[in-house]
Amino acid sequence: MERTLTLKTEQDMEALGSRIARALPTGGFVALCGDLGAGKTVLCRGAGRALGLDHLSSPTFTIVQEYPTVPPLFHFDAYRLADEDELYAMGFEDYLERSGLILMEWADRVTGALPRERLDIEIVGSGADERMVRLLPHGDVYEGLVKNL
Repeated sequence: MERTLTLKTEQDMEALGSRIARALPTGGFVALCGDLGAGKTVLCRGAGRALGLDHLSSPTFTIVQEYPTVPPLFHFDAYRLADEDELYAMGFEDYLERSGLILMEWADRVTGALPRERLDIEIVGSGADERMVRLLPHGDVYEGLVKNL
């Protein structure tokens, strides 16, 4: 069951990230898509805050940032990756097996590597404009998550 939300502020985006992080199962995967400035990192920051982080930054140049939360948070940014092979070369499969939460920005660049069961989040809008956030669950667990948000 797909769901679309309209978010008016950056605080709304952070709050959505926080709610999602609290609802994700261990091993949960969120694939984020949207233009530059859409709010992908803001949503991830909200997720990090729900897990007790004071600071979360975009891993654009490092590709992945690991946070020692419980469960661990793995924040990926696929913007600079050429394809799925680069993602696998950096040990992506190991991250999938580590029972952490994975948030991946620019996931549309590596769709062939994404797990079958996941939550896709598409964000439309940027700058001071309100955002349209489309939540598309893949799998029963994510269907329930979206239904209960």
